[in-house]
Amino acid sequence: MRTAPESCERDTDRTSPPGSPGPWPVPGRSRHLPRRTALLTTGATALVTLAALAAVVVTPEGDGGGPAGTERAGGRTGRPAAAPLPWPHEGQASVLVEGLGDDGDLGTHGAQTPVPIASIAKVMTAYVILRDHPLRDGEPGPRVTVDESAANESVSGVESSVPVVQGRRLSERQLLELMLIPSGNNIARLLARWDAGSQQAFVAKMNRAAHDLGMDRTTYTGASGIEPTTTSTSADQLKLARQVMRDKVFRSVVALPSTTVPGVPGTILNTNTLLGTSGVIGLKTGSSTPAGGALMWAATAPDRRGRDRLALGVVLHQRAGTSPQEGLNAALDASSSLIEGVRRWMSGNASAPTAGPRSGRR
Repeated sequence: MRTAPESCERDTDRTSPPGSPGPWPVPGRSRHLPRRTALLTTGATALVTLAALAAVVVTPEGDGGGPAGTERAGGRTGRPAAAPLPWPHEGQASVLVEGLGDDGDLGTHGAQTPVPIASIAKVMTAYVILRDHPLRDGEPGPRVTVDESAANESVSGVESSVPVVQGRRLSERQLLELMLIPSGNNIARLLARWDAGSQQAFVAKMNRAAHDLGMDRTTYTGASGIEPTTTSTSADQLKLARQVMRDKVFRSVVALPSTTVPGVPGTILNTNTLLGTSGVIGLKTGSSTPAGGALMWAATAPDRRGRDRLALGVVLHQRAGTSPQEGLNAALDASSSLIEGVRRWMSGNASAPTAGPRSGRR
C-alpha cells in the first residue's frame, strides 16, 4: 500500500534487514598537541635551535577540507577539520559515527539556520510516545481506538495518510509502524491526542523534549510535520537521532521494509528507499515544497578491522521550492553519497580508530 502524496511530504522507500545495532557508548577521548620547544645552550653565546622541530598546525574553524561551509559540528576551534565527505551542494547536513569519541564527529555542512523539516518531525513524535509509553522488544503495547478525526483524515488527498476505520483498536506498536513506515500524518496526530489529550498539549511535550536534548534551534508546531512552521537544523536533528536510536523498539520499526496491519489494506511499504543498501538500517524521510527533501539516516559502517559502527546523518532542505518528490529524490541521492563516503572513510582512513566495543554490544 502506498499513501497519497502530502503537501507536507512525499516519501517512497524500502528498508533493510531488521535487527539494527544497539547503543554505542561514546567514550571521552583527550587530544594533546605537541609543545613547540627550543634548546638554549648555557656557557655559549649562540642560541641553538632544533632543526627538526615540527610546527603545530591548528585548522581554522570551518576549514574542513570539504566544500566551503563545512566544519566540525558545533564549530569548535582548535579541532581537526571535518572529514572530506561528499557533502551536498545545497541545504545542510550533519554526520557522526558512534563509538569513536571526538574522531566520530565528522562535521556539519551548510548554515545552521532553522528550516522546515516536514515528516522528520515524526521522529520526535515517536520519541515522546516511547518515552511516555515504553515498549519492550516484541511487545505490542496498549490498544488505541481510532477516533473520528483519524478516520476522516484517511481520505485526505493533500497529505500522506493511512486508511483506518473509526472504532478499530490498534496497538501502540502498530500505530508507530503506520506513522513511521508509510509516514501517516493522521496516525501521528492520533498518537498525539492519545498521549496528551490534544495535539497542542503534545506539541508542548515535543518542544520540552527538544530543549532537554539541547536542540536549541528547533521548534515543533505539530505532531506530523505538515506545518512549515516546524523547523530545525541538521545538527539539532542529529542529537535526536542519537537519542532515539538507543530505543530497540524504535530501531526495529524504522528498519522494516514493509508491514501489514489488520484493517489496513495491502502491504505497507517503507518510504525510505535506501534501506538495505550500503548498510542502511533506518531512519525517516520528509518532503514538502517549503522543506524540500529531508532524510535522517542510520547505517552500519565497518572500521578497518571489520567491526560495524553506527553512522548517523541528517540531510535537510534539498531542492526546496520544487515538488515534494523532487526534493525527496535529491535528499536520498545526497544521503546515499554521504553514506558511501562515511563507509570509505571508516574502512581506509587512519584517523578512524579501531579500539572500542563491537557494534551492538555493551
